[in-house]
Amino acid sequence: MSKLFKRTKILATVGPSVFGEEKLKEMVYAGVNGFRLNFSHGTYDERDEQIRIIRKYAAERGKSVAIVQDLQGPKIRLGDIKDNHLDIKTGDELILDYACKEHDGGKVLPGQYNWAEKVKVGEPVLLFDGKVEGECIEVCSSTAIKIRAENDGFVMSRKGINLPDTDMGGDIITEKDLADIEFGASRDFDYVAMSFIQTADDINKLRQIMVSYGSTAQIIAKIETKKAVESDETLEEIVKATDGIMVARGDLAYEAGAEIVPIVQRKLIALCRQYGKLCIVATQMMGSMVDNPRPTRAEVSDVATAVLLGTDVVMLSDETANGKYPIETIKEMKKVILYTQANSKIMPLGKEVTGEYKNYDAISQAAVRLAEKIDADLIAVGTRTGATADSIAAQRPNVPMISVSSNPRVAGQLALTYANSSYVRPYTEDYVVELVKELKTNGYLKLEEGQKELTVVFVTGLRDEEGGTNRIEIRKI
Repeated sequence: MSKLFKRTKILATVGPSVFGEEKLKEMVYAGVNGFRLNFSHGTYDERDEQIRIIRKYAAERGKSVAIVQDLQGPKIRLGDIKDNHLDIKTGDELILDYACKEHDGGKVLPGQYNWAEKVKVGEPVLLFDGKVEGECIEVCSSTAIKIRAENDGFVMSRKGINLPDTDMGGDIITEKDLADIEFGASRDFDYVAMSFIQTADDINKLRQIMVSYGSTAQIIAKIETKKAVESDETLEEIVKATDGIMVARGDLAYEAGAEIVPIVQRKLIALCRQYGKLCIVATQMMGSMVDNPRPTRAEVSDVATAVLLGTDVVMLSDETANGKYPIETIKEMKKVILYTQANSKIMPLGKEVTGEYKNYDAISQAAVRLAEKIDADLIAVGTRTGATADSIAAQRPNVPMISVSSNPRVAGQLALTYANSSYVRPYTEDYVVELVKELKTNGYLKLEEGQKELTVVFVTGLRDEEGGTNRIEIRKI
């Protein structure tokens, strides 16, 4: 059996470029393992239709696909600017006023967020995603602050504002987010991604809210604030508290400085591997393909580096949401992943995996070492909660893995797990063996020329219940 398979997964963002049913189908068939639905845009009816289409073609393809609900978080943006353009000179004093409803062309700018409740004098305020740098020089009222511009530039309507030194004080879940969480709890989302995470307490608060709504989705913490990365201890606490991490490199560069992003990315991938948590590397991975049919060499190197560091997932945002070449971008990213993995080894972690359950870690480590020692064709896992498959993936095996669960939610969440293909089947004592035989019969698992049988390492339990994984077998299929 060929060992050429995509161990690092692809998460793609749905947007205007791929709203149609045929495009979403093409994305599934091109190799997308998960879809990000950005709740900063769109309607609930659109989301329901997108979920239906994604699930339809994933089933047709015979694969599990993850769907991520990405919450908007605090909408720290300007309002509408007259004529959609305002020039700014160094030294200009601007007032950002939440109470201002209409811009008259002057220096009082409307906003979609009440900065006066959070921003303090002396703190930086970056307009238009950092293109105009300013500093708060006065809190004018309960709704307005005054800033002084520190460079020439211009602003446009509804452009983002970054507050790198401002403590949000845990106030990152908005009324819109609460409504979206409630909506998502009754829909088929595998993950909920939360913006502007600053501490582990933010994750714990979100988890309580999701539980109260009956959500079974897992949490992805988007790392994009200066406070989240100010110490290794804070980063580690966030990783341990969440189910997954997204390295949101765009806002992180604005908030904390572009120079720190590569180092933070390495730290987060290592921490996620150590604790068996999902890691997603995001933002501008193939940004030039929004307008061009080929990636740049720097972008190819960026994707390859993330693969070599051992991330679970690489993400496409504008490339698929708004780009001219969404399907081509997916195929190019897949080519880079496959070539990198075929020609170089994943960088060693240097630490033992220390997940929540020691028995999972011990069994998983033994299974991966055994599979690689005997040159097995496949690791096959039966899992009720996904913990065993996640633990095996944390070892970053070079051997393909398939997992089977009787729970569709678990299979969906495992669709983004490193080196794993997940399936849903009713539980029986031999459901893992039955799945392998089925996949061999239908041609998914193919014998190489001259190969007479598959060597499979089975990791299963004697019962379909949490914590039941306790058996490793070598079998010939």
